[in-house]
Amino acid sequence: MKVEDILRKKGTRIGMVRINETVTTALRLMKAENTGALVVKDVCRTEGNTVVGVISERDVVRALVDRGPAILDQPVSALMTRDPYCCSPSDPVRHVLSLMDEHGIRHVPVLEGTTLVGVVSVRDLIRRQLEELSADGIPVAAATAAAAAAESWDFPVVANQ
Repeated sequence: MKVEDILRKKGTRIGMVRINETVTTALRLMKAENTGALVVKDVCRTEGNTVVGVISERDVVRALVDRGPAILDQPVSALMTRDPYCCSPSDPVRHVLSLMDEHGIRHVPVLEGTTLVGVVSVRDLIRRQLEELSADGIPVAAATAAAAAAESWDFPVVANQ
């Protein structure tokens, strides 16, 4: 399966914020879009809309803990991840999963050349996996029950790993 298959199914809506907007504005947009991250764009007259980063809920929470609530009035550029890991529509989904796993990210912008055409999230990949399980004859309810049972397994947890 390719990234373009995911994008075709989910649609073309992309949550974005401009680089000079405040972190509060970005959080309001995340809430409105029901997403955990936004693509950060810089509007340049000569280059058009350029993807310069990604800002996520995780970025904001970490900054709140480290620097306090004053970060809410700072520009998105102060917290965003610059030069995010990206993929192309023709990349296999396995490649995106590897990027997410290796770099601890949940959202990957999809670029066709330099043009932003979408974002693939962990939620998109889970949804697609559930659809495939259902298509294979495994009822989604059974797959969900199996996942819930796996979550109840008791593994030792060590603080400050």
